[in-house]
Amino acid sequence: MNSNRPIILVTNDDGITAAGIQNLAYLMKELGDVIIVAPDSPQSAMGHAITIAKPLRLEKVDLYEGIQSYQCSGTPVDCVKLAVNKILHRKPDLLVSGINHGSNSSINILYSGTMSAAMEGAIEGIPSIGFSLSDFSANANFQPTHKYILSIAKNVLENGLPKSTLLNVNFPLVQKFNELKGVKICRQAVAKWQEEFDERLDPHKRKYYWLTGVFELNDEGQDTDEWALKNNYVSVVPVQFDLTAYDAIKELANWKFSV
Repeated sequence: MNSNRPIILVTNDDGITAAGIQNLAYLMKELGDVIIVAPDSPQSAMGHAITIAKPLRLEKVDLYEGIQSYQCSGTPVDCVKLAVNKILHRKPDLLVSGINHGSNSSINILYSGTMSAAMEGAIEGIPSIGFSLSDFSANANFQPTHKYILSIAKNVLENGLPKSTLLNVNFPLVQKFNELKGVKICRQAVAKWQEEFDERLDPHKRKYYWLTGVFELNDEGQDTDEWALKNNYVSVVPVQFDLTAYDAIKELANWKFSV
C-alpha cells in the first residue's frame, strides 16, 4: 500500500460478493488504499451483534482486482473488529459500509448490519459512513449514487466528523443521476414497523413463524430522511452511539426513590 494515501476500510452486511460492496470498493480506490473485510455470507438485520460462542474464521480472497480482501465468518461488527486488530493493526483513515441493498432510513438503523459496522468504526474513533440504496434487488443500479458517494466520502476525509458521530446516507431509487435533486442533511424520521408473525405448519405439522410487517411513518416533517428520499434527495443523517436521553435527565432527577 502507498503510505501517502488514506487507508479506507470497506465492509457491508450483504456479503463480500454483493454488487453494492463491489461498487463501493472501486469508488474508494479513487480516494485511497482500500482493504475489504466483509462477511462471507449475507448478514442483514444483524444489528450490533458480535460472535462470542464460536470461533471466527478470516480468509484472504482474490475477488476484486487491486484490492486486498478478506471474508469473515462473523457479523459486520466482527469484521470491523478483526480488520482493526488483526489486519490493519491501526485505525484506518475512513470506514465505509455498504452500499446496502435496501434503505436504512428512520428506525431501520437500529436493525441494520450495515449501519452497525459503521457504528463500530465510530466507536473505534474512525470517521465512518454507512451507504444504502432504496432497492433490495440483487441487480440494483448503483450508478446514480457514485458521484455523491465520492463527494460525501471526500468531505469526511478532508473535514472529519464530530466526536462519536457517524453518517447514515440513504439514496432514493432512481435510474439516472440527474433524477437526484441533491443532498439533504436530515434528522431520523419517527417511524416503526407494525410487525406480524405469519403462523404456518411444517411438513411434520409443527408450528413455525415468518416475520412480516408494515412500515408506519408517523412523521410529517419535511426535515426527515423519509421526506428527503420520497422527494428524490440523498438523505444524510448524522447519528451517534451515545444513546443517553439527555432531555430526560432533568425530569428524572426530580423523582423520589424510596427504598
